[in-house]
Amino acid sequence: MRILVAFLAFLVFVPASAAQQRPVPGMIRVKIETSEGAIVLALDAKRAPKTTANFLAYVDDGRLDGTGFYRASRRTGNPKFGFVQGGIASDARRVLPSPPLEPTNVTGIRHTDGAISMAHGVNIDGATGNFSIMVGDNPSLDARGTGRGGYAAFGHVVGGMDVVRKILAKPTGGGRGPMRGQMIQSGPVKILRAVRLDGAPQPTGRVKPWQISPTPWIQPN
Repeated sequence: MRILVAFLAFLVFVPASAAQQRPVPGMIRVKIETSEGAIVLALDAKRAPKTTANFLAYVDDGRLDGTGFYRASRRTGNPKFGFVQGGIASDARRVLPSPPLEPTNVTGIRHTDGAISMAHGVNIDGATGNFSIMVGDNPSLDARGTGRGGYAAFGHVVGGMDVVRKILAKPTGGGRGPMRGQMIQSGPVKILRAVRLDGAPQPTGRVKPWQISPTPWIQPN
């Protein structure tokens, strides 16, 4: 009985940071270190293998290091909810070939609170080096009916949602089109480093021109 009580007490008092270091069954964890704190993700390589592989390629190559979260899209009428967006923005030097998006009607992974989702570029069916993290549910980003549509959620936050909420609360303005009024005014929240917590890195071996050229990272309008 004493052993059981001691074990339960251990579970209650284990720090959240320690819990984040434990493997998540069926998932690949990634830690994103930002200027506002760390965010830990669990990526669903089983249900969204192509999207997960695309994101991990950017992580393993260091293509997300030195980029940032540049967009905070708050819900009209309830600004505590919405999503934040970050990644390589429009820095073509960091771009990798785009795999096809795996929409929610294929994976079954919805845009619920804490979900991470891959953005698309000009090709609406192709993944990029930009991604969003949900704060609250965003069902409008899910696929509708049997058509492709929607975006590709491929995992969820398992640590650091307080950091995500802090980014969402940043003052915004500027931007154009769907990003109008949503660009973080103080400049991007820096992504200092993104690293795997599970498994060995598998870099692509491609050239890294952003490390050669001093041209600064470009924030989208």
